[in-house]
Amino acid sequence: MKAIRFSVFGGPEVLRLEEVPVPVPGEGEVLVRVHAAGVNPGDWQIRSGLAGDRFGLPYIPGWDVAGTVAAGGADAGFRPGDAVYGMTADSGGCAEYTVVPAGQLARKPSAATFIEAAALPQSGFTAWHALFEQGRLEPGQTVLINGAAGGVGHLAVQLARWKGARVIRTASARNERFLRELGVDEFIDYAAGMPAELEGSADLVLDTAAGGDRDWLIDALKPGGRLVPIVFGRHSAGKAAEAAVEVQEVQFPPFSSAVLDQLSSLVDEGRLHVSIDSVFPLEETAKAHVRSESRRARGKIVICVRSG
Repeated sequence: MKAIRFSVFGGPEVLRLEEVPVPVPGEGEVLVRVHAAGVNPGDWQIRSGLAGDRFGLPYIPGWDVAGTVAAGGADAGFRPGDAVYGMTADSGGCAEYTVVPAGQLARKPSAATFIEAAALPQSGFTAWHALFEQGRLEPGQTVLINGAAGGVGHLAVQLARWKGARVIRTASARNERFLRELGVDEFIDYAAGMPAELEGSADLVLDTAAGGDRDWLIDALKPGGRLVPIVFGRHSAGKAAEAAVEVQEVQFPPFSSAVLDQLSSLVDEGRLHVSIDSVFPLEETAKAHVRSESRRARGKIVICVRSG
């Protein structure tokens, strides 16, 4: 089969289209004929060496996949030809076939294309967990989502609205129209800073934007509020204590198809829509990594492995 691999860490140029053996599913695994693979920041962070040497070489990137069942999965109720989506255990999605644990696989939403489904697993799971499990967001509360135009952020906006929360979002001014169409109640331009009337108004802040000083997000919280950063940023413990708010690094439970099933229901009900920033063919995976590294994507970047 064809797959994108790299044998040394480095820039996008280390990615190569190669012929490799089709993987064999083990116990509890499903062989998936991949139609599309989602791109996440972790893909290029691993490729560049930022993640260290925890991942062996040669390495096939790609965690999020959508496709059809080729073999395995009978014990979990899957049959050959079933349209599915999910997240691999050890990457490998940028290939014509990959193996996925049955417990990390779900039936594709009928209202979604394979491209849209491949964009959903990791970002959707992250948004769901950060908002509802760790963030404990309740109907009627106010949530500020920083970096709301990105892959996790734009899904978090919709999930928070579905929950019945008031949504404030921050992003660059060029994304204002996009996010207002998703249903935000208030918009804050990164460059303009926090409006005085919104200070101390949020029960929860979800920080999805990478790097930089994040103390201004603490100003948005009510006393007793929670800040959940899902990426690296600088949040002052001293300022948080002074403001009587809680800063908690996101801690994910094992990935589960139960959340995927809930996301599928919301997609099929028309309550959740995945915005696709760009789609690249498998042989242009390097260009997809460049786009992701730019941090200017609006929504998700996807690799099209096969059409149809």
